[in-house]
Amino acid sequence: MTLRGEIVWQPSDEQAKASRLAEFANGMSFDEVHKWSVTLPDEFWRKVWQFCGVLGEQGERVIHKTAIPSDPSAEFIATQFFPDAKLSIVENFLHRTGNSEAIVAIDETGKRTSRSWDELRQRVASLASALETLGVVKGDRVVAWLPNAIEVIETMLASASIGAVFSSCSPDFGAQGVLDRFSQITPKVLVATDSYIYGGKKFDCLERLAVVRKGLPTLSATLMVSRAISAASSELVDYETFLQSGARSPVAPRRFKFDHPWYVLYSSGTTGVPKCIVHRTGGVLLQHVKEQQLHCDIKNGDRVMYFTTTGWMMWNWLVSVLASGATAVLYDGSPSFPTTNRLFDIVDQEKLTLLGTSAKFIDSARKSDIHPKNSHSLKSLRTICSTGSPLAPEGFGWVYEKVSSTVHLASISGGTDLCASFVAGDPTSSVYAGEIQRPCLGMDTDVVNEETESLKRSFGTAGELVCRQPFPSVPLGFWDDGAAGLPDPKSPGPKFRAAYFERFPGMWRHGDFASWSEHGGMVIHGRSDTTLNPAGVRIGTAEIYRAVEQHSDVLESLVFGQDFDNDVRIVLAIRLQPNITLSDQLIADLKLRIRNACTPRHVPAVVIAVADLPRTRSNKLVELAVADAVNGRPVRNIEAIANPEAITAIVDALKR
Repeated sequence: MTLRGEIVWQPSDEQAKASRLAEFANGMSFDEVHKWSVTLPDEFWRKVWQFCGVLGEQGERVIHKTAIPSDPSAEFIATQFFPDAKLSIVENFLHRTGNSEAIVAIDETGKRTSRSWDELRQRVASLASALETLGVVKGDRVVAWLPNAIEVIETMLASASIGAVFSSCSPDFGAQGVLDRFSQITPKVLVATDSYIYGGKKFDCLERLAVVRKGLPTLSATLMVSRAISAASSELVDYETFLQSGARSPVAPRRFKFDHPWYVLYSSGTTGVPKCIVHRTGGVLLQHVKEQQLHCDIKNGDRVMYFTTTGWMMWNWLVSVLASGATAVLYDGSPSFPTTNRLFDIVDQEKLTLLGTSAKFIDSARKSDIHPKNSHSLKSLRTICSTGSPLAPEGFGWVYEKVSSTVHLASISGGTDLCASFVAGDPTSSVYAGEIQRPCLGMDTDVVNEETESLKRSFGTAGELVCRQPFPSVPLGFWDDGAAGLPDPKSPGPKFRAAYFERFPGMWRHGDFASWSEHGGMVIHGRSDTTLNPAGVRIGTAEIYRAVEQHSDVLESLVFGQDFDNDVRIVLAIRLQPNITLSDQLIADLKLRIRNACTPRHVPAVVIAVADLPRTRSNKLVELAVADAVNGRPVRNIEAIANPEAITAIVDALKR
C-alpha cells in the first residue's frame, strides 16, 4: 500500500533544468517564485505575458484597483488586470504556421481526423465570415451541442474571432439539460450533431434536437455536423456547406479588450438550474498558458490529450494548448472501450507528451489487470495530469508501478468557476503520494479556519480552501444576475457575490475542504458543502472513500449525510464487484477499515449496496443530489445527472 506523504517521484537534475518552469524561475526556488508572484503580482503577470508568448497589445498598466472601502470584497470584483490591453484568441491559438498537425480527433471507432495549422486558420476565417453574413455580431452567443470533435474548436475560434460568446455541452445531455443551460443565454446559432457513439453503442440525437430547437426561439440557424445525413432540410444547415460559404471572404481575427467575454461555462447543476459563469478572454488565456507551460511543462511541438467531454471545463483547458504551440489531441468515446488500455493505446499511437485524465479513471485502472508499462512503449510521455476528484495515494503508487517510473504525475485542482487551478504540479520537485505539489503561481491560495486564520503551519488540519488576492480569471459574473444578459464586471450581481465572498468577505471561498502538507503541498478532502457533520463534527468524505475503495470487493462508493434523530448519520452506498453480495462480514470489515484509517466518527451508521452510483455527465459522483433526495429536498436539475434512476435506487434501499 502506498502511504500518504511517501515520495513516489523525483525529477532528475536534467529533467528539472529542462523544464519551462526552471527557465522562468531563473535560479529561484519554487517557494521564492511563488512568494514573488503574490507579493508583486504586477511584475509576475507581466513576465507571464512575455515569457509564455501572449500576442497582443499589453498596455502600460498590469493591475488597476478601484477602492470601495465599504465593501470588503470589492478588491476581487473591481480589480482589473491589463485594463489597456487588446488581444485576439485566434491570433494566440493559431500563431504557428505550416502543415504539421494542430488538432487530431479520434473517435471510439478509431476514425482519425486532423487539421494542420494552416488549414485550421483558413477554416476558422471562413466560418467567421459565414457567421457574420448570418448576422452574428460582437456579444451574440454561439453554442455547440457536439461530441469532442474538431468542429467544436472551429466554432469556438470563429466565434471568438468576431467577438461572439461561445458555449458548449456534450450530446449525452438530455434535451432539458441542454435547455437549462443554453436557454438562459439566448443563442443566435446552434451547432449540433445527429448522433454520437459511446461504449460501442450509437445514440440518436435528432429527437432531442427537435425539443432543443423549439426551446431556443432566438436561433437564427442550426448547423448540423452529421454522421449520416446531409441536413438538407430547410430548417437545418449542413455545417461544412455553411463553413465553405464564407471561404471567398475570410474574416481576419479582431482584437478585443482583455475583459471581453470569451465563453460561458456552467456549474454542475445538481442542486438547481446551472449558474451561467461568464469568463473573460485575457484572464483565462493567461491562466491557461501559465498552468500549461510552467506547471505542466507543455512546450512548442508537444502533443497533449485530456480525456474530457465538451461539457467539462477541461475541454476549454485542453484547447488552450494551441496557444503554446502544442497539438491538441481529442478523443471522443469511453476511456475503457474496448479495453481499459484505450487511453494508453492513444499515447503510443499519437506520441503524446501529456495525458490528462481523472482520479476515477486511475482508480478504475488500478483495480483492473492492465499493466501499461509492460504492454506499451509510452516513451513520449512526460506528464500525466489527474483532476476531477482527490487522487488517493494508491493511485499515485499505481501510476509509478504500472505505468511509468519517470513520468511527472501532476494532480491538479481548481474549478469551472475560475476555469483554472488553485493548486497544481511542479516539474522541478518531488511528488508525494496523495498530495498536490504546490499552490499555483500567481494564486494566493490558502486554507483557513472559521476565524479566517491560516492553517499553513498546521499541517494536516483541514479547513476551507480560499484565495486571498484577486486573480486574472475571476469571472465577469453570472448571466442575468441582477441585470439582463452579460454581467457588468464592475458590478456583478448578488448571486455572484454570495457564491464566493459571503462566507469570508475579502477572500474567494472556493468550496473545497483542504489541508496543507509539511512538504508545501496540499491535500483536497472533497467539497466542503458535502462535508459531513455527525454530532457537529466536520468530516471530509475523501478519507472514507480511500479506506473503502481499497477493499478488493468494492468497485466504488458514495457517502452522504442523512438527517436522523435530530442529528446527521453517515450513509455509505457501495457498488460491488460482480458476483459479490453485501454480507454482515463485509459490512463489519468496511467499518473496521474506516475506523482504523480515519476515526470512529467516520464510521457509517448504514451501509447499502446498489447496482450503480449516480453521477454527472462529466462522471462526477453527486453526493449533494443524493443527500437532497434522501432528506426529502427536491433535486431540481435532474437532467444534469446521467443516471438519475441510481438516486431512486439509493432512496429505496434506505427505506428497506
